[in-house]
Amino acid sequence: MRMNAAERIICALDFEEPEAALRMVEKLAGLISFYKVGMLLYLSGGGELVRRLAGMGHRVFLDLKFYDVPDTVAAAVRRAAKLGAAFLTVHGNREILQRAGEAAAGTNLQVLGVTVLTSLDRADIEGLGFPCSVEELVLQRAQWALESGCAGVVASPREAALLRQKLGRELLLVTPGIRPAGSAMGTHKRAATPQEALRAGADYLVIGQPIIRAPDPRTAALKIIKEIS
Repeated sequence: MRMNAAERIICALDFEEPEAALRMVEKLAGLISFYKVGMLLYLSGGGELVRRLAGMGHRVFLDLKFYDVPDTVAAAVRRAAKLGAAFLTVHGNREILQRAGEAAAGTNLQVLGVTVLTSLDRADIEGLGFPCSVEELVLQRAQWALESGCAGVVASPREAALLRQKLGRELLLVTPGIRPAGSAMGTHKRAATPQEALRAGADYLVIGQPIIRAPDPRTAALKIIKEIS
């Protein structure tokens, strides 16, 4: 599917209250149509917020990173599909990912496997007990997602080119850790600019702070859209 620059942006609504999130959506009306709802916002807005955004014609990336026994994850995925979300993140091994993919089959929900958080580097994953490089772990988990029938993965833009080289374009690639040129990296240790991520093979760019914390979010969004057009 061919997308324009604005369609590639998923704006992360990193707010704690739904009222603040909805005010931001109003400010970005006509520019951004895809929004990420993470755990903090979901805890206050719940499924009603997801349904409301979907009812407004927006696509919703429900970033809850489900990680539990396979039966529980499958049941949770089925519930998420009923909310009208477009994307949902799931974390785990092959069986968890497979059950999630099966639960989403026949719905409009696309399951994304989580690879390695952008806030982690090699020292962090070694501390977690993984005796390999970040790239090796990302590739392994992306391969699991592909074999399990997931629609795509969430991965740092730093690994996007590797995933495209090894796995082709069979998986959607959603990249957080996107910072326009000159922006602070924040907690992201494996970040990139929008142009760098797209050149590496990303399909969607998750961008939050550079837009929602800008003095003029609409102008900031327009600048990013122009940067990647």
